[in-house]
Amino acid sequence: MATTEHLHPAAPWIELTTTQTDWDDADPALLQNMLVQLHLIRGFEEYVLELAGQKLINGPAHSSIGQEGGAVGSALLLGSDDQINGSHRGHHQFLAKVFGHVQPKGFDATEEFTPEIRDVLYRSLSEIAGLADGYCGGRGGSMHLQWTEAGAMGTNAIVGGAVPFAVGFGWADRHAGTDNVSFSYFGDGAVNIGSVLESFNLASAWNVPVCFFIENNQYAVSTSVQEATGEARLSGRGLGFGIPSWRVDGQDTLAVYLATKEAVEHMRKGGGPTVIEVDTYRYFHQNGPFPGSAFGYRSKTEEQSWRDRDPIAIVEKHLVRRGVLTAEQAKAVRTRVKSVMAEIGSTVVEQDPNGKPGQLHIRDNLWPSTQFINVGIRGDIPEFTDVAVRENSDFAPDELVPAKFVDVIADVMHRRMTLDKSVVVLGEDVHRLNGGSRGATKGLADDFPDRTLGTPISEAAFTGFGGGLALDGRYYPVIELMYADFLWVAADQLFNQIGKARHMFGGHHDMPLILRIKIGTGTGYGSQHSMDPAGILATSVGWRIIAPSTPLDYVGLINTAMRLKDPVAVLEHDADLYKSVGDAPKDLDYCLPFGTAAVRREGSAVTVISYLSMVGRSLEAVERSGVDGEVIDLRWLDRASVDWDTLGESIRKTNRVLIVEQGAVGTSYGTWLADEINRRFFDWLDAPVTRVSGAESAPSISKVLETAALASTEDIVSALTEIV
Repeated sequence: MATTEHLHPAAPWIELTTTQTDWDDADPALLQNMLVQLHLIRGFEEYVLELAGQKLINGPAHSSIGQEGGAVGSALLLGSDDQINGSHRGHHQFLAKVFGHVQPKGFDATEEFTPEIRDVLYRSLSEIAGLADGYCGGRGGSMHLQWTEAGAMGTNAIVGGAVPFAVGFGWADRHAGTDNVSFSYFGDGAVNIGSVLESFNLASAWNVPVCFFIENNQYAVSTSVQEATGEARLSGRGLGFGIPSWRVDGQDTLAVYLATKEAVEHMRKGGGPTVIEVDTYRYFHQNGPFPGSAFGYRSKTEEQSWRDRDPIAIVEKHLVRRGVLTAEQAKAVRTRVKSVMAEIGSTVVEQDPNGKPGQLHIRDNLWPSTQFINVGIRGDIPEFTDVAVRENSDFAPDELVPAKFVDVIADVMHRRMTLDKSVVVLGEDVHRLNGGSRGATKGLADDFPDRTLGTPISEAAFTGFGGGLALDGRYYPVIELMYADFLWVAADQLFNQIGKARHMFGGHHDMPLILRIKIGTGTGYGSQHSMDPAGILATSVGWRIIAPSTPLDYVGLINTAMRLKDPVAVLEHDADLYKSVGDAPKDLDYCLPFGTAAVRREGSAVTVISYLSMVGRSLEAVERSGVDGEVIDLRWLDRASVDWDTLGESIRKTNRVLIVEQGAVGTSYGTWLADEINRRFFDWLDAPVTRVSGAESAPSISKVLETAALASTEDIVSALTEIV
């Protein structure tokens, strides 16, 4: 008969509850600080809801009224160098962190508010109202609050979307030798998001000092936590990843403080990640100034039961009981907060001259200029004063050596990691198999074991981790995506987070990283491993794209790309390019000029535009067809980096255009490029722009069907013959 043994989790799971002794032992200054911060956040949120009620907040206003205890109790343990991020309901966490930055000694309940605190309230209110004086210039609004100098790295509108970044922050702290920690705040709804659980695993595997702080406010919009999960004690999720976890009453600010103190001590001593779950309650609906009961998904009785345990009332009660404050002094804090919010509000809104008495409107002079709309999507092009900037034609024969394309990828990255201690390479198997699945990281793990990170199979987590490193700024991440199709697995992190981060937070910070993407067309790997991602990336905001077609170009392009302060996707073709041999530079530091295409063949009859392996096929097709085509290798594919001068010069000469690519027509790069060429050069075109691309379907496993699905040399020959 089988025997059974009860197993125990590898990490502790603790429920912490305060006693009156804890309150009696608490420093009076700590409790006063708590009370003032709770009141400041409550008063701020109430004023925001007043503006929302008058339709003066564009978009949602996710208030944190009722949940202030979790933010204040945890942020009191954090310094300016500790970093946090959060979710769409993040005003309270942002304010609590920033209060600690501008007033690190805390608040006295009887003192007036300093100019620095008033400025925080003004700039936060301005941001939520979408005004120029906001922390993000009005772009972020209610859901995207960021002040990196204070360690507030950005709140986020995608549920769970910010969590992988926080793992990057924490890794940077540990690797840099500090005892700083990071916190990621999110709600009960985010606990069921894949990227969140992937981040739990990544942080645990790599011993990262990050706290996953779960604000369990009982409802994801209107769906209760009991409906959404089989285990409503959400801190239990940490145990499955070996993460010490705490569960605490979020209405009890001191209990949150004590649990956070234990968690922070664990992390600062090198113990790795933690989970804290606070049971709390939002008094109002998902957004706006109405209670949840108004929408029928919870009762007034339930709402009142939580209001009866209001976090402000609890702290106030103990301060008065202990004689630290009189009842009048405690109540005066709220009066003072209401007064300061009215003063600050009067600088933002005024009586609407066309409205009824009491109807307000935003002061006209506070709105951002519409000229600000596209500022900061990407960074400026740096000066290349300390390095050789050369074109291929500048190299003498004795400066070049024959080399396999994939070996050059490894060689130039080895050079970058040797010279720059901030470069970190990460991805699946990059530290094994003699350089990953194809050898593109060969030798890196041997010489840089602490900066060559083999990741779990969790694209959302490790791409977001790289985004966190980029935002943090101390390390430069080079992320390998094993196949281009995996973009869709990591889509939120790549497109909603990394690509948009600079712009949506006001354009104030850099986002430097490399995303190396292997394209599997022609490898026989079928529909889910054969995508050309150029069209997807080129139509997504914030990304730059390079497409090297030769070993020489790879070195020059990657070196130029890594000097930019933007996320750069590097497209690498497996079947047609990795094993090819071509000229490579002995100088692994040289840079190609930014944003320059290469004319691979001069001609007069038609301009053939292509990239990657299709450049070689285009050259072959021109020779076979007898058409005098001018073949241009784009090299830079994103709309901000395309070499329009070279394209324009050629089009004005040939008056015809053929765009050649290998991948599927549906996600075609040529779609937007043809449209833009028509806009820019219509008067010089004697015929419509012609395109060669793959079929509608993705390639299949069958060799015959795979070949049929991809554009071929014969297709190019046929198009050239027809166009002239």
